[in-house]
Amino acid sequence: MDQETVLGEFRDAGALLEGHFKLSSGLHSSVYLQCARVLMDPARAGRLCAAFADKLRATGVEVDLVVSPAMGGVIVGYEVARQLGVDGIFTERVEGEFALRRGFEIPKGARILMMEDVITTGLSSRECIKTIHEWGGDVVAAGCLVNRSGGDVDVGAPITSLVNINAPAYEPDNLPDELKAIPAIKPGSRGLKS
Repeated sequence: MDQETVLGEFRDAGALLEGHFKLSSGLHSSVYLQCARVLMDPARAGRLCAAFADKLRATGVEVDLVVSPAMGGVIVGYEVARQLGVDGIFTERVEGEFALRRGFEIPKGARILMMEDVITTGLSSRECIKTIHEWGGDVVAAGCLVNRSGGDVDVGAPITSLVNINAPAYEPDNLPDELKAIPAIKPGSRGLKS
């Protein structure tokens, strides 16, 4: 699946948004990829995750387990795990730190794919990888549907993505005039209160 086909799936799902968005990282951008809208269609999620699994297999990497950070990585991690024929689990925040709950465990030495929906700064990915290492897992690859950094971010493991785009992101005190003129929307889940 080439980049234009992947972005077409986002467009068709109404998931490639333009405006003024406050990202989970705290940065602001005029582009937002709402993976939840892409992944809500099981057939579309299956197509994208199958394409990702094929791309990962082509690298020669073998994995025993897929681990994703909640919330955004849960669905994509599950479907990629299904496509790879391995189990998929997720970390979730407990008092602000990622942890394993729900009886999930990572066997020592297990070859792990850390799977995200979108990587921008890589913060959630690095935090998830830290948790995996604390359990003794070996992160052999990081994966995402979309790498917003254009391939520049380092999460501590080689990244495989379906799409690399360079969607500019700005510090809140350094916004271009066109973003200053539009109220910011925060579509992500980090920092939400229940």
